[in-house]
Amino acid sequence: MDSAFLISAFVTLFVVVDPIGLTPLFVAMTSGMSPRARRAIAIRACVVAVAILALFGALGESVLGFIGISMPAFRIAGGLLLFLTALDMLFERRTKRREDRAEEAEDEDDDHDPSVFPLAIPLLAGPGSIASMILLTGAHPGVEGYLWVTGMMLAVVAIAFLLFLASGLLERGLGRTGIVVVTRLLGMLLAALAVQFVLDGLRDYGMATGLAS
Repeated sequence: MDSAFLISAFVTLFVVVDPIGLTPLFVAMTSGMSPRARRAIAIRACVVAVAILALFGALGESVLGFIGISMPAFRIAGGLLLFLTALDMLFERRTKRREDRAEEAEDEDDDHDPSVFPLAIPLLAGPGSIASMILLTGAHPGVEGYLWVTGMMLAVVAIAFLLFLASGLLERGLGRTGIVVVTRLLGMLLAALAVQFVLDGLRDYGMATGLAS
């Protein structure tokens, strides 16, 4: 497997999932809980997210083929979606939406367990990360490609889990300003990767059109 692709897959998933940006939200949603309760919520959230992302990575392209969507078309659409996510990160709209979701979940039920919603869905396994899994596994079809992409996804979710466990220390260390700076830097990286997905989709579409003619 090409090391450049593995690095690209890891960076893409890391930027889209954004474990650093999720950490303050995890702190807010689990405030007042014991370390044991926080750990249990972090485990459940990460397990559910891994299951969802692995499922879409395995079946996503088959589902697209069944409903008549070509991989180049999905690659272009996914790239545009990721680009919008990058813009949200650069202008802090993404953080505001995530905070609103967290507040909605808390308002629904004071005893609500945030592990499945909104932590696992849609914060960890949201539209951007699902699209990324389908795009990355589609770029390297086959069992080997799927296993490598899934491995990169597991690494990213593992980082998120570790940050959740150390959320209090990280929040105090970075502070609000530090988290904003890191989020914007990751947004720039994601914007560049999103443009690359669109260019790859256009290239593949052109090649497919040429073969069809």
